[in-house]
Amino acid sequence: MRRALCHKIPCCGRTTAGPRILSTPWIPAIWPGSVATGINFPSQKDPSYYHRKSANFSTKVTPSSPPSTAMEPGADEVAFESSAHFRIYKSGRIERLNRPPVLPAGLDDATGVTSKDVVLDADTGLSVRLYLPKLQQERPSKKLPVLVYFHGGAFLIESAGSATYHAYVNPLAAAAGALVVSVSYRLAPEHPLPAAYDDSWAALQWAASARDEWIAEHGDTARLFLAGDSAGANIVHDMLMRAASARGPRIEGAVLLHPWFGGSAPIEGEPPGPAAGTAGLWTYACPGAVGGADDPRMNPLAPGAPALEKLGCARMLVCAGTLDALYRRDRAYYEAVAASAWPGDVAWLESEGEDHDFFLGKPECENAKQLMDRVVAFIAGA
Repeated sequence: MRRALCHKIPCCGRTTAGPRILSTPWIPAIWPGSVATGINFPSQKDPSYYHRKSANFSTKVTPSSPPSTAMEPGADEVAFESSAHFRIYKSGRIERLNRPPVLPAGLDDATGVTSKDVVLDADTGLSVRLYLPKLQQERPSKKLPVLVYFHGGAFLIESAGSATYHAYVNPLAAAAGALVVSVSYRLAPEHPLPAAYDDSWAALQWAASARDEWIAEHGDTARLFLAGDSAGANIVHDMLMRAASARGPRIEGAVLLHPWFGGSAPIEGEPPGPAAGTAGLWTYACPGAVGGADDPRMNPLAPGAPALEKLGCARMLVCAGTLDALYRRDRAYYEAVAASAWPGDVAWLESEGEDHDFFLGKPECENAKQLMDRVVAFIAGA
C-alpha cells in the first residue's frame, strides 16, 4: 500500500516581506515572460542538436543553417542580458558573466568527507564529483548507499564543483553516510536540452555500473538513490521516467527538493508570474520545445505526458517551501503521484515560511536542519 505522508516544518524566521518572485540566487534573474529575439537557436529537428560538443563559456550556438561569411548588421548587439549570469548577442554568441566560484575537490576538514573529480566524457566535458564520507574505524568495509545528485540552476548555471553545491553535498554525504556522485552536466543555452538530461542519464548509468574504484569498494549500488534541487529535481523526474522505459538501473528512492516544474498557464492557486517566468527560462534551456513550457519534461502533468505510474523507483520524497513561487506546482506534482497507479511510497515535506532553495543560502537555520534530517532519514529507509 502506498503511503502518502505529509509533514510540515514551521517557519524558522523570515525577516523580509513583499512580493514573491521567481528569481533567487540559484535561478537566473530573467524577467517573467521575457524572450530573446533575433537569435538563431538550433531546431530539435536538426540532428546536430543531439550531438553537441563542449564549448567555452563565451561561445556561439551552432545554427541550424550554414552561417553567413559576413557579419550581419547589428549581429554584435545584445539581444538579451541577465546581468548576473549571461549575455546573448543577436549573432548567437553567448558571454558568461559572474561565473559561480568553483571549489577544489579534496578532504573537507569540517565533515571528514573526501571528494574527487572524475571526467566521464572528454568530448562533451561531462564530469562528476564523488564524495566519500569518513569510514568508521570499526567497520571500514561497510558498504554505503550510493546517491546521485543533480544540481539546480535552471539548466543554465552552477556545477557540481561550485561553492553553492560543494558546500551542500559535503555535509549531506557525511550526515547520510552515503557515497555521493554529484553530476556536472552541460549547461544551456550553449548546450540546449536534452544535453543535461542525456549527460545525467550517462552519469547515472556510470554510477550504477560501479566502474569507479570508490564505488566498487565502498558503494552498495543495490541501494541507489537520486536527489536534486530545482532544475536538478526536474532531472530526477526525467531519470525516473527513463529508468522505467529504458530498463535502467533499479532505483531505491528519489528526493525532489523544490522541483522546477511549470506550464504555459497558471494552475489553481498559482499567481501568473511563476508560469510566465518558467516559460521565459524554458525558452533558453530548451528552444523549440514542442508545447513550450507544456513540454512533458517541464510539465509532467500536461495532457499527453507519460503516466506517472511509470516512475522507476520504489520510494519518493517531494519537498517544497510554502513561500516558494513553485509551491503550488510542487504540491500538485506530489498529489498527482499519490493519486496515480504507481505502486511506490511517496511522502511530502513542506518548510513553512521558506522560499525556493532556502537551504542552500542558510543551511544553519532550523528549517534547513530539519530538511536535512528528513532527507537523511529517507535514505536510511525511515
